[in-house]
Amino acid sequence: MYEYRLEIHGMMCGMCESHINDAIRNNFDVKKVTSDRRKDETVILSKEKLDENKLLEVIKATGYDYKGMQVNEVEEKGFFSKLFKK
Repeated sequence: MYEYRLEIHGMMCGMCESHINDAIRNNFDVKKVTSDRRKDETVILSKEKLDENKLLEVIKATGYDYKGMQVNEVEEKGFFSKLFKK
């Protein structure tokens, strides 16, 4: 599982957060995406690595200011994750 932490400036309200989240969901197969305007952050969880160039294009197309990204490989969490571990 991969966790992408993007620093995005310009989100001012809940609709701004939704705009970013919808843009990501419409262009990528992600497990979870959340945005927080107070932290200027969007967090994406994906089972597969994302095309980072396409991700940047999608963010820039929304009109918000992309400032940076951190990618980490994380262990899947959840009640059943240990049962179905490969």
